[in-house]
Amino acid sequence: MILVHATSVEIDGQGVLIRGPSGSGKSDLALRLMDGGAQLIADDQTELSRQGSRVVARAPETIAGLLEVRGLGIVRVTHRSWAPLALVVDLTSDERIERLPEPSYAEYLGLTLPRMELDPFRASASAKVRLAVHSAKRDIMPS
Repeated sequence: MILVHATSVEIDGQGVLIRGPSGSGKSDLALRLMDGGAQLIADDQTELSRQGSRVVARAPETIAGLLEVRGLGIVRVTHRSWAPLALVVDLTSDERIERLPEPSYAEYLGLTLPRMELDPFRASASAKVRLAVHSAKRDIMPS
């Protein structure tokens, strides 16, 4: 098990790990995804473990169900206890993102996961994450 500085959510049974420095918009993006039906797994710190051929995300027990919302403080929300990761999202500014990027990957616990860069404050950010999760799920699913 490893602990990473990242927020994680579950979308349609698939985990999304959102990475970025403090103040980069991890919790804000998670909140917008949750507004569209996603569920929080962990905010700011996520435990990752390997289960066979997948990486599983969980919240550390002390922060399970807690989300920091700028302007409101720390609030208790409905959450999932765990989900297998399908996507890693690295937050960055829009001008640093390639228009047509080559496929990118992140590695955790000896396994490779699809990765994308995203400006979390773009209006389309949550839609892009959902599209990427569904694309990754389709690519992983057996034919």
